[in-house]
Amino acid sequence: MFPNNFSKLRLVFRSVQCILIGLVLLCSASMAFSATAREIDVSVEVTLERFNKEVPGAEGFMKKAKGVLIFPQVIKAGFGIGGEYGEVALQIGGKTVEYYSTMAASIGFQLGAQAKSIILVFTKEDALKAFRNSDGWKAGVDGSVALISLGMGDSLDTTNVKDPIVAFIFGQKGLMYNLTLEGSKFSKLHK
Repeated sequence: MFPNNFSKLRLVFRSVQCILIGLVLLCSASMAFSATAREIDVSVEVTLERFNKEVPGAEGFMKKAKGVLIFPQVIKAGFGIGGEYGEVALQIGGKTVEYYSTMAASIGFQLGAQAKSIILVFTKEDALKAFRNSDGWKAGVDGSVALISLGMGDSLDTTNVKDPIVAFIFGQKGLMYNLTLEGSKFSKLHK
């Protein structure tokens, strides 16, 4: 009986190793083939257009923002152990001022793969300043991010947002259980 249990444990251990190696390769490949500033800017504009079209009141809300991080595509994959990666642009006053990468790893109940777009809005100047002055800002540690979900018929005109940092996740492709930004780390890119 002991050898059979040992074989099962070894199989689980090997599976976890394979998943970890796959995630490391995925993140390494993403970083090795990172987009140019121009490629990110084009993707950001398309993402903003889609956001403004899909979310009523978004354009007016964005004009009041102190700064906006636009994630054209964040790819997440996991099977018990997960990882995600994406490149983003920070816009202030509608102009890109900096580029960042976002990366996160997680352990827990998760299964699948997903690509999603995210808009992270800084509604308070001090939250934006803390983000820009940090060396590797981490969601949930260096700043709390409120995830905004709008129901049918809701618009940002009618939503009373008081949080200093709010996020909108939309355009999910694929299936993934575990929708959060907690633990995502943002590092400045030099483009």
